[in-house]
Amino acid sequence: MTPRRGTLLVPVPGLSGTLYPAGTSVFVRGHGSTVDGFVDGDWLPLCWWEFAEGVEEAAPEA
Repeated sequence: MTPRRGTLLVPVPGLSGTLYPAGTSVFVRGHGSTVDGFVDGDWLPLCWWEFAEGVEEAAPEA
């Protein structure tokens, strides 16, 4: 299964103990109510409401 890009909507702790803030870009694998998320090799067990698929690009400053 190919990993997809996602963005955390809430702070989520990784298996390492690191707390990743909302807005962190993650790679996600799986489907359904829970998926596996990864940030620099750290595993984040994610629920469907903790992330959004796709990555929002910041609008350029005017």
